[in-house]
Amino acid sequence: MFKKLYCLAAVLALMAGAAGCNKKSEPLSERPAETTRAATQAPTETPTEASTDKSIKGINPLTGESGYNESADGKRPVSVMVNNLKDALPQYGVEQADIIFEVPVEGGITRLMAVYADYTAVPDVCSVRSCRYYYPLLSLGMDAIYCHWGSDQTIALETLERTKIDHIDGGYEKTMFYRDPERVGKYDSEHTGYLKGSELPAKIEEKGFRTDVSDFYKGTLFEFSQEDYVPAEMTASEVEVKFSDFYYSTFKYNEREGAYNKLHSGKNHIDGKTGNVLSFENVIVLQSDIHPRADGYLMDVALDGGSGYYFTMGGGQKITWKKKTESSPIELFGADGNELELNIGESYIGIIGAEKPVTIE
Repeated sequence: MFKKLYCLAAVLALMAGAAGCNKKSEPLSERPAETTRAATQAPTETPTEASTDKSIKGINPLTGESGYNESADGKRPVSVMVNNLKDALPQYGVEQADIIFEVPVEGGITRLMAVYADYTAVPDVCSVRSCRYYYPLLSLGMDAIYCHWGSDQTIALETLERTKIDHIDGGYEKTMFYRDPERVGKYDSEHTGYLKGSELPAKIEEKGFRTDVSDFYKGTLFEFSQEDYVPAEMTASEVEVKFSDFYYSTFKYNEREGAYNKLHSGKNHIDGKTGNVLSFENVIVLQSDIHPRADGYLMDVALDGGSGYYFTMGGGQKITWKKKTESSPIELFGADGNELELNIGESYIGIIGAEKPVTIE
């Protein structure tokens, strides 16, 4: 709570100053790419222009928190695919993420995408896994540089090529992606790959990727409230998001911290380097049409919108959401139809099948 109030005070002070100054299988065998909702959307709007002034200086654009690296103001975020198999736990580098997405992949399991606002300060992240087509579409909505290790050879590969998203594939790199020697021999090989964060800026420069966020984007994924917001629609001291019978995420509200502690399938979700339980000020659950593709293995995940929930400060409310195009950001709306403002802090975003249960206590 103290952190949030401090961040809010800093935001207000900076805004006042601004106003006064004016303004286990990869790769898969090759199969023909199939037609999906994603493949038939309008062509991706590829951002090209650099940002001018999109945010108050020193404010993290993905969390609203103060104390942000000012040299990273107006710069693009980075997203990293993270293995979420129980056999691969604990991951590391995930506690430092500003936003974590969790979405189903094949076999009832889930995969994470960790998003970092400051590409110059990404930690080492392990274990890094492969692309599924909906993750680069989520990254496009944040103008993020997308990092992964391999991809399925059908729709994911087609999506990477068609959208021309700036991405870095560990399967083709000789630097930045390595095997963790402390894991080799203890974990299956696919659970040992890590991204060395200190080498990321040089790799982005080597690739010639644009580093300024595009004018196509707001420079932030969400708007943030200027004061603590507690939804009154429902009490939400504990929330369970059930992706399958054996993969589910539980969030328990810690009133002292003003955040939800995360459990992975019944056990505390720990960062392996820090030893801390993952926690989030904002828990967002987006319901969507999710079903197996024609191959009976990979999943189709609709990203055009639907209903959902927003949980924060021990309260919750129903919301709606939409993503207008492949390259558009996710937009959240309250019952009044106005765009939702989040509380300052880190966010978890789970995308779940519309028929899957969300239990609220």
